[in-house]
Amino acid sequence: MSRPFLKMNGLGNDFVVVEAHTSSPYGPFEPGIEAARAIANRETGIGCDQIISVTQSPQTQAFVRFWNADGQEIDACGNGSRCVAWLLMEASGREEATFETRAGRLSGRKAGDKLVTLDMGEPGLDWTEIPLAEEMDTKGVELQVGPIDNPVLHTPGCVSMGNPHVVFFVPDIETAPVREAGSLIEHHPLFPEGVNVGFAEIKARDHIRLRVWERGAGLTKACGTGACAALVAAARRGLTDRKATVEFEHGRLTIEWRESDDHVLMTGPVSVDYAGVLP
Repeated sequence: MSRPFLKMNGLGNDFVVVEAHTSSPYGPFEPGIEAARAIANRETGIGCDQIISVTQSPQTQAFVRFWNADGQEIDACGNGSRCVAWLLMEASGREEATFETRAGRLSGRKAGDKLVTLDMGEPGLDWTEIPLAEEMDTKGVELQVGPIDNPVLHTPGCVSMGNPHVVFFVPDIETAPVREAGSLIEHHPLFPEGVNVGFAEIKARDHIRLRVWERGAGLTKACGTGACAALVAAARRGLTDRKATVEFEHGRLTIEWRESDDHVLMTGPVSVDYAGVLP
């Protein structure tokens, strides 16, 4: 029996979303690495950055799982979580939604037509939470790319948003070596679980331009947790305020690192591209 799916995206960061309730006639959804890669393949499969399953949870409206295009399961995905929150709100007719992920509980609320604010919780800032292979101050870690006396990239900030992020601050996003350095840093020994690599250009205290090389997916059009990590890393260094617009190639997210409880709020659009069935 062919299982239905929805193709969705957040600012071009695209997903195959599968309902996997155990009571459904399709049964549970447990793609292995090869099956996940086949689904995500843009030439021979459906094509996506991440695969998402939405199943039942005894505590909240759903339990949500994510797989990267390389077939590896991950704990968190910001844009994908925003899409799931919108689906749950549409299904329930409510203005809010709460669900579980491997990274913890998330909650979202409607902020407009196909616009969702997602509470991502507190960022992880200790070196053990990223995690790093050795103890360092995550505000500016000892890592550089290029010649010792004139590095191309250096002293990035590190933040966990349920998944690991390293953020380099660059003078010009257009000339930043995203593709050249992204894969190298993703697999650097400093990051035992791999890492998402952000390249952030600070345009103003309330405006960041960002590109992200995602762990297991490569260069994507947008990254929600990457936007959250970039704002937190920038605010910790005094480069921005605690609320800013994060601009990607195809749109913008509004990120706020709330002072009252240190939670990070992400507001942005969701889009439903089409429905189909898995081959």
